[in-house]
Amino acid sequence: MTAPTPDPLAEPAARRRGDKAAGRTTLAATLLVLAVLLLASATAGLAIGSVHVPPGQVWGIVTHALGADRSEPYWSGARETIVLDVRAPRVLLGAVTGAGLAVVGAAMQALVRNPLAEPYLLGVSSGASLGAVVVIVFGVTLLGPVSLSAAAFAGALGALFLVYATARTGGRITSVRLVLSGVAIAAVLTAVLDLLLLTTDRGNEARAVLAWTLGGLGGVTWGTLWLPSAALVIGIGVLLVQARRLNLLLAGEEAATTMGLDVARFRARMFVLLSLVTGVLVAAAGPIGFVGLMLPHIVRLFVGGDHRRVLPTAALGGAVFLVWADIAARTVAAPSEIPVGVLTALCGGPFFLWLLRRDARRGTDRGVA
Repeated sequence: MTAPTPDPLAEPAARRRGDKAAGRTTLAATLLVLAVLLLASATAGLAIGSVHVPPGQVWGIVTHALGADRSEPYWSGARETIVLDVRAPRVLLGAVTGAGLAVVGAAMQALVRNPLAEPYLLGVSSGASLGAVVVIVFGVTLLGPVSLSAAAFAGALGALFLVYATARTGGRITSVRLVLSGVAIAAVLTAVLDLLLLTTDRGNEARAVLAWTLGGLGGVTWGTLWLPSAALVIGIGVLLVQARRLNLLLAGEEAATTMGLDVARFRARMFVLLSLVTGVLVAAAGPIGFVGLMLPHIVRLFVGGDHRRVLPTAALGGAVFLVWADIAARTVAAPSEIPVGVLTALCGGPFFLWLLRRDARRGTDRGVA
């Protein structure tokens, strides 16, 4: 009896299905591990500080505040205030900011097709810093306690409009002109910021400006936490919907256009979205650098380049990283506090140099001068 002839197309199709199933399993496992790490990191962030609170007591305070535990509290009111009103908003802001910067960085690297791109590429952080400096130096308090954040966001928005007005020629905006305009506007705004600092005759304002421009999570309250959280949810939601189009850009502009994507319009819309999300995050926590540069590259080592996998993984990874960076900022030089942006720069600077050397080595291997 003659054996049936094997179908030459069946084996590759089965292999592709197996690869997809393995990829989904890897993604699920990675997300689960990161979610557990984020939960453990948040617990550590609530427990570690000048007043140590045992993890079990932390969970008791949190569950009691949520109404899940109605037993009689066995902790002091001071510890409850420290956990709920001082540390909890700070930990949540760290998670939100880390997640947002990592997601924006991943999308920005795809849009400009440059592995060295990061959320502050379009000068948003310089505009936000200038807005904050104006409030600090001139003592503007028209909006009360949110004056600083409001001015920082207004500065970020103003910088975005300047960049787009400069980059727009003939009704079109190219990514090259947009990036160059962002660099130029950032340089001008930074010069104005430095001029304000040099002309102020009060040292306290200069120290406050330096602390803000280095980034930090202190001073956040529950009342100001909703805006960066909303920006993160909206930003991730839109980017996940557009993940397939981001993947098309990885093949190049011509290939993406051939597949039906209006590259110029898509990039313009995404740049506006990413800049607005970045502006909100900078207004809340200051310009914390290198998170949006490092985390996308790190997560791609585990889940590949598909943005349907990169975006959620980068969000969780960025949240874990910045929560631990803030814990280190609070404890390394206690009782003094190091700006968290200093620690992210200490981590990100060597990573940036490694990335440059890696890309240079790849260019040499391909015969690129």
